[in-house]
Amino acid sequence: MSVMKRLSMIFKSKANNALDKLEDPRETLDYSYQRQLELLQKVRRGVADVATSRKRVELQINQIEAQARKLEDQGRKALGVGREDLAREALTRRSSLQTQIADLRVQHDNLQAEEEKLTTASHRLQAKVDSFRTRKETIKATYTAAEAQTRINEAFSGISEEMGDVGLAIQRAEDKTAQMQARAGAIDELLASGALDDFSGSRGDDIQAELDRMGGGTDIELEIARMKAELGQGPAPKSAIESGPSQQQAQPQSYQQQPYQQPAQQPYQQEPQAEPYQQPPTQQYRQPGEGQ
Repeated sequence: MSVMKRLSMIFKSKANNALDKLEDPRETLDYSYQRQLELLQKVRRGVADVATSRKRVELQINQIEAQARKLEDQGRKALGVGREDLAREALTRRSSLQTQIADLRVQHDNLQAEEEKLTTASHRLQAKVDSFRTRKETIKATYTAAEAQTRINEAFSGISEEMGDVGLAIQRAEDKTAQMQARAGAIDELLASGALDDFSGSRGDDIQAELDRMGGGTDIELEIARMKAELGQGPAPKSAIESGPSQQQAQPQSYQQQPYQQPAQQPYQQEPQAEPYQQPPTQQYRQPGEGQ
C-alpha cells in the first residue's frame, strides 16, 4: 500500500469518527422527514400540473367541438341556399376539426390516467410519510430517554467528566486535611515532649505532664477494676467504689450516717522560748604594722 493510500485511509477514518461524534440521530430523522415532505410536495405539485393540463385539453376540445358544430350548421345553410361548394368547404373544415378533437381526446385520456397514477402515488407517499413521522417521534423519544438515562448513570457512577473532576477535588481536599491533621498532631506531641520550644508564652512543664500522664493511667486502671467488679470478674477497688456513682445509687438504704466523733485532744505543750539574740564580738581594726 502506497503512502498516499494510507494517508487517504487515515484521513477518511478520522473524518468518519469525527462525523459520527457530531451526528445526532434526532436531527438526522428530522432531516429525513423534511426531505420526505418535500418529495410529497413535489408529487402533489405534479398532480396539480397534470390536472391543469387535463383541464386545458378539455377546454380545447370543447372549443373545437363548438367550431365543428358551427361549421356543420353553416354547411346546412349553404345547401339550403343552393351553395353546395360552400357546404363542401364547411364540411371539409369540420372533418379536420374532428381529427383534432380525436387527438385531443387521446391526450386527455392519457393525462387523466397519469393524474390518477400520481394521485394514488401521492396517497401512498402520504401514508408512508405519516408512518415515518410516527416512527420518528417514537425513536426520538426513545433516544432522548436512553441519553438521559446514560447521563444519570454516568453521573452516579462518576464516569462523566464533571463528576470525575468533583471526585478528584474531594479526594485532594481529604488528603490535604488528613495531612494537616497529622502534622498538627505531630507538632503537639513534640511540644508536649519538650522536643520543640513553645514561644507563645504557654510553655508546659515536663514534670507536670509526666505526672498528668501517670494520673491518667491510674484512672484508667481504676475504671477497668470497677467495670470488672460490676461484671463479677473481680473485687472492686476502694477508690472505685467510693467514686462510682452507680454504687451509691444502687444502695441508698444501706447508707448510714456515722456519728460525729470529736478528735481526742492532746495535752498542751508549751513551746520553747527562743534564746535572746547575742551580738557577735566586734573586732578592732588595726593599722598595718600594729601589734607586730
